[in-house]
Amino acid sequence: MYLDAFTLSALVDEFLDTLVGGRVQDVIDVDPTGLGLEIYADRRRRYLYLSADMQRPRVHVVEDKLRRGVVKPTQIGLLFRRYVEGGIVGHVSQPPWERILQLDVAGPEGEVSVIIEPMERRSNLLLTQNGIILDCMRRVGPDENRHRLSLPAHEYKLPPPQAGKLDPTTAQAEDLHGLFAAETDPKRKTQQVLSSRLLGVSPLFAREIVHRAGGDANQPASQAQPESLWKALRELIEPMRQRHWQPGIVEGVEGVMAFSVYPIQAQTGWHPVESLSAAMSAYYGAPVGEDAYRAAKVPVKAALDEALVKLGARLASLDRSLTDESEREALRKSGELILAYQYAIQPGQTELKAQYDLDQPELVIRLDPALTPLENAQAYFTRYDKAKRAFDDVPRLLEATRLELNHLKQLETDLEFAASWPEIDEVQQALQAGGHWHGQTTKRMGGGQSAPLKVVTPEGFVIWVGRNSRQNETVTFSKGGGQDVWLHARGIPGSHVVIKTDGRRIPDAVLDRAAALAAYYSAARHDTRVAVDVTRCMDVRKIKGAAQGMVTYRNEQTRMAVPRGESDETGQED
Repeated sequence: MYLDAFTLSALVDEFLDTLVGGRVQDVIDVDPTGLGLEIYADRRRRYLYLSADMQRPRVHVVEDKLRRGVVKPTQIGLLFRRYVEGGIVGHVSQPPWERILQLDVAGPEGEVSVIIEPMERRSNLLLTQNGIILDCMRRVGPDENRHRLSLPAHEYKLPPPQAGKLDPTTAQAEDLHGLFAAETDPKRKTQQVLSSRLLGVSPLFAREIVHRAGGDANQPASQAQPESLWKALRELIEPMRQRHWQPGIVEGVEGVMAFSVYPIQAQTGWHPVESLSAAMSAYYGAPVGEDAYRAAKVPVKAALDEALVKLGARLASLDRSLTDESEREALRKSGELILAYQYAIQPGQTELKAQYDLDQPELVIRLDPALTPLENAQAYFTRYDKAKRAFDDVPRLLEATRLELNHLKQLETDLEFAASWPEIDEVQQALQAGGHWHGQTTKRMGGGQSAPLKVVTPEGFVIWVGRNSRQNETVTFSKGGGQDVWLHARGIPGSHVVIKTDGRRIPDAVLDRAAALAAYYSAARHDTRVAVDVTRCMDVRKIKGAAQGMVTYRNEQTRMAVPRGESDETGQED
């Protein structure tokens, strides 16, 4: 999708109405290439997301609070806090026909300009003062662009003028005739000529013009009807020339396929939405909620995946060792055969061929020529004894490996559901404690511990929900009493859920609600129905030697539940 000049113009008008006069209350490092500004304007907080992502650059307002998604503040983020945080948004503008948006802010250290250039492969986010770049998200030196540097302490320059393009708001029919008459490439499409020769016309806009003129997306330029194209262009451009924007999205079975500031007829499913920011949020997905921490989860997920692979391989190897005794028996037989043939072995001999079983082929036994036959036999018996002791220890190792593997699978679910820095941090700390974190050991990065979820039902019952391993431990053994009811999705990683009974009988509606929460906060969240075990807290026991939150239980009953989160109830953390 392409942020063209008309879309940026519509955003300018939207921001002039909603952001100008507002105070920048906070600057958030949302992800490695994007910053967020919390702006209080017209007695309302708004969250402006500025992304210089190379594939999907964007700038728009999101509905929910933006959250920090990187471990350490970025350099440009720190600079924004110094120059922009606490400032007043004075103006929003766009250079004519450029895909550039500028916010002028009266900041703590004077007037500054926030400039976003949302152009694919060349996107950037810059902070300037008096026309000089203070810093930028992506630094561009002379080796990349000799004419337009993006470096601190250098003058900010606009891109060079777009030569040879027509202004679509004033173009006439004869101008289009001239464009197509000059086109000599037989493979050139009509829409390509329009998007390359008209200012501000994106490929999406060009396809819409061709469609309204009666052509199709693959129409060659040689078959273009300039008169019809001009009429379609006038029909589309006139409302936008008057800055009458009609934001909307194209929505189909695969989700939102496109957004625009004009009605789209070339694709089915277009419908208007309340604002361009709403359209862009629907298309891109707002960087809020659980997804806000996607970047922060990446290295933790990588460490988890590596640990799961290694433990899986270890478990498979241990399983094989239980059934494959041939290697150990070969060591024993080799030692016995060397003893049996010791007087026939010549000095310096490097191997012995002998038959142990009459109905089996000969064994080829390697000998160390530096050792006597007796010493060679003893070496084989030593290796056999070591292998046998290891075999005897396999059941214990298998149990420990299975427990650790189950713990990692629980951590995998914990990370998937993590929606705050402390929750991500607790997964990372658990990996470090288990020796699964390679590289530098990190300290707590989120500040404080995450808390279990507290849900109060309409019937007045309190339900505690642990959303990671540490919280599960707290919910089961600190929040829960012996007679309280304990729930967990059967046989899969997930939350410990406790209903505080306070001596009361628990209605079925409360049990159903708690079971729905246990199903929702489990690895089976996306299933239609989930089996949930229900028992008393007194019947839940820690597994000796296992990690936090690993338990065994008895006297359970199983009920089916439809996964459902806490949004329908009064939820809070405590």
